[in-house]
Amino acid sequence: MKGLILLIMYGIRNCDSVRKARRLLDEFNVEYTFHDYRNEGADENALKEACEWFGWEAVLNKRGTTWRKLDDETRAGVWDQASATALMVQETSLIKRPLITGGKQLLLGFNASLWAEILEKGEL
Repeated sequence: MKGLILLIMYGIRNCDSVRKARRLLDEFNVEYTFHDYRNEGADENALKEACEWFGWEAVLNKRGTTWRKLDDETRAGVWDQASATALMVQETSLIKRPLITGGKQLLLGFNASLWAEILEKGEL
């Protein structure tokens, strides 16, 4: 991609999946900006777009330690996109990573073979 940078990768800098994804994008010389949730917080518009594209259940990371550390009442209060988005904005570690927006399609979570296929075809 040359010229205007449209792709934004959202994630946490020291996350293994994010590091692998950044390496792959760099190998394919893809220009992107990186939005670190820890330093910059969540981008609520990108989060809403991801929830609409993938479903909030896919965007909310219930497999991590942050989810497991939440009290039962907080977990029970997540039952729709609005409640999930509000919690993810508050606790950015609950957002599945990485998330890429601004291209031909959104990507959520890192899958090396899928991403390489998309990049080789120029479909990002």
